[in-house]
Amino acid sequence: MENLFSSILGSSLDPLSMVILLACSLVLGFAISIVYMLTHRKSGYPPSFAVTLVMLPAIIAVMILLIGDNVARAFSLAGAFTIIRFRSAPADSKDITYIFFTLAVGLALGLGYVGYAVLFTVVLAAAVGFMEIFRYAVPRNEHMLLKVTVPENLNYQNLLDDILNEYTNSWKLKKVKTADFGALFETAYCIELKKDCDQKEMLDKIRARNGNLNVQLLLREYEDKLYE
Repeated sequence: MENLFSSILGSSLDPLSMVILLACSLVLGFAISIVYMLTHRKSGYPPSFAVTLVMLPAIIAVMILLIGDNVARAFSLAGAFTIIRFRSAPADSKDITYIFFTLAVGLALGLGYVGYAVLFTVVLAAAVGFMEIFRYAVPRNEHMLLKVTVPENLNYQNLLDDILNEYTNSWKLKKVKTADFGALFETAYCIELKKDCDQKEMLDKIRARNGNLNVQLLLREYEDKLYE
């Protein structure tokens, strides 16, 4: 059996070592996935992404073992992965960080640095937990995006200034575009809400001002929707 694995992998790695390596990969993958779920329990998370974090370290570790020091295999795998297309992109930049987290762990395990992989996982998980507990980089006031549709018979300039001054600490008009063949203006503001702001009351006043047309209030993390 060991000769069979050696001929396939081109290394002296025995089946027991392979099993131990995969087990370590899955255990560390579970640890990373649990950290991810704990830090996203308030905002929510896709279950499929949590499962992906479990599997990625083992997949990367096996890939590194298969490549070994064979340059031809490395180029073949690189070519194969260039044709892969993902159906959805991560919604949060922190999700991309977790992907690189699992990739780094998988690379370390594939190269045989099990101790370094465990140490890296513990230290980075502790750092993520520390930042989550102390709400590192989380602003005290809510920064949001406000999208308001204005009919063409109203001048969007200065239309909402008094309302925004009442309910926000600061605001800035970021985008204006026409819609429905010029019958509507779609405006977008970056705003910083006051701590005691009554969002419903603010939106009601805006709807009364813009003729009850569409109004959206979005978190700044969805800033890409500003340009839709």
